[in-house]
Amino acid sequence: MSAVVEEPKPKTGLAKPKFEPPPIRESAKKARRQDNMFAYLFLAPQLIGLVVFMLGPLIFAFVLSMSNWDGFGTRSFAGFSNFATILSDPQFRESAGNTVWYTVLSVPGTMISAFIVAYMLQKVRTKSLYRAFYFAPVVTSTVAVAAIWLWLFNPEISPLNNLLRNLGLPAPDWLQDARFVIPAFAIVGIWQGLGYQIVMMMAGLENVPKSLIEAADIDGASELQKMRRITIPLLSPTILFLSITSIIGSFQIFDYIYVFMGPSAPAASRTIVYEIFQRAFVEFNFGLGSAIAIILFLCLLALTGLQLMAQKRWVHYTE
Repeated sequence: MSAVVEEPKPKTGLAKPKFEPPPIRESAKKARRQDNMFAYLFLAPQLIGLVVFMLGPLIFAFVLSMSNWDGFGTRSFAGFSNFATILSDPQFRESAGNTVWYTVLSVPGTMISAFIVAYMLQKVRTKSLYRAFYFAPVVTSTVAVAAIWLWLFNPEISPLNNLLRNLGLPAPDWLQDARFVIPAFAIVGIWQGLGYQIVMMMAGLENVPKSLIEAADIDGASELQKMRRITIPLLSPTILFLSITSIIGSFQIFDYIYVFMGPSAPAASRTIVYEIFQRAFVEFNFGLGSAIAIILFLCLLALTGLQLMAQKRWVHYTE
């Protein structure tokens, strides 16, 4: 009886070939190493400048904040006593409050004004001419700006005060009254920073897809509805960038105070950066000045981090 030979069953699926990457030749590895070397070579000047002019001074500021030093003698270790001294100083708390008050007035005021002007300039043909006019104060020196606004804030000959009197409003002594000195700085800051933000807002508005606006027009949407539902959400990346840079800049206000008030500004007009100048370069206490600088750095770092974390909720990026 002969044995029955079973034929092999055909395979139902095709076997997947094993992928083996081709071996990298030695010449390709050498070319890659050369590319990396040239990349680091071109990045070297920027990296060296970053370490020498940014990272180095930041580390040195941390060291000075824990030291007692007048800039000439030997340094002595002070620990966290400089931070305790600054945080318990009523003048520093008042300066910090003035800085926050200036930020609250100037940042929203500049951004809202810039958005309104940029939105209106969309429908103007000679927008480039208006853009140049609005940008002129940005490139004007602070001394020239101060000379103009010192005249405008003069309570005796100020046309601004005459306008307020004609409207039936009180005309304050802007730079002498403690209630109005920070709002006066905010007015100057808004006027000088408006042009830059107008240019940025106009660039953001030009990136809003026209097809969405046309579709909203067909659906009968009003101008306010188009602004709320289309323009502002798609302009949110620009608003985020301007809010971050504006808050950082507002916390660093110093030039207006120094030019308007001089090196001995009254307590009601001082800000955090002015306190750094006062402690480090007038009183020659670099430990306290560096401690204020570190506190300012940590506050700005925290505020920027919070803004970047919150962007997921309200910032919309177009594809």
